Amino acid sequence: MSGVNGVSGSSGAGADGAVVLAGAAGKPGGDCLSANDWICAEYVRSRSQELTDATVEHVWITVVSVLLALLIAFPLALAARRWQRAYGPVLGLTTVLYTVPSLAMYALLLPLFGVGAAVVVTGLVLYSLTVLVRNILAGLESVPEEAREAARGMGYGPYKLLFGVELPLALPALMAGVRIATVSAVALTTVGAIVGFGGLGNLIYDGMDSFFRAQVLTASVICVLLAVLADVLLLGLQRLLTPWVRSGRRARRRRDRGAGRTEPSDGAGAATGGGGASGVGAGSANGVPVTAGKGA
Repeated sequence: MSGVNGVSGSSGAGADGAVVLAGAAGKPGGDCLSANDWICAEYVRSRSQELTDATVEHVWITVVSVLLALLIAFPLALAARRWQRAYGPVLGLTTVLYTVPSLAMYALLLPLFGVGAAVVVTGLVLYSLTVLVRNILAGLESVPEEAREAARGMGYGPYKLLFGVELPLALPALMAGVRIATVSAVALTTVGAIVGFGGLGNLIYDGMDSFFRAQVLTASVICVLLAVLADVLLLGLQRLLTPWVRSGRRARRRRDRGAGRTEPSDGAGAATGGGGASGVGAGSANGVPVTAGKGA
């Protein structure tokens, strides 16, 4: 009897095990959720709407923050350039704001705005100012004085000079600042989860509290992809708005290749590494003065 019971028990256990295995095989995605795996396709499928809502919130907070920061940084940079007395205070204030820790910044803004998205947006605007103001100033200061004089000679007034000559030539530096500010805003938006408006940061913080691995990893990966995508899109926009930069680079490369082909015909000067005269001549042909290096 005991043998029969043993066999029966074994058969029952085997049948139960087969049912469990069949259920696991029928739900491979659900098994990764119950196992709390880091990578789980079932989580993405079952929580797709939650992930979409968090991503949309993350994107609009970032976009609004950078646009507002740009609208504030532009007149600040113009004021700092126009009035020398404002230069130091503007740069000093924006730098001090940038050094405030994000948690402390949001906590200081809570009494003013209450718990809401305005706290996160205001904090991101303040953080973006230092990057944008400095890059706008650097771009405007890099405009050649010859270009300004030529524009004035053609009858350009202050506003037409600014928007028709200086800003287009300052676009590479300005767009570089916008790219840095945007990527930083994507990262710092996650900290807004402390007030419930962190976009993907809400999912990351909730997942860390419950140690929900798939949620933490998925939200973090989407956040990284957002930053990379924003940087690539802004880089494409920068190249679209500044076609003369690429044209200038191609022209310089053609001149360099032409100079390389003509150097061997210089005779002894080229064979011995190029004398002083040939070096100056090449520099003059390229329109760039040749200066001695640090070693010289």
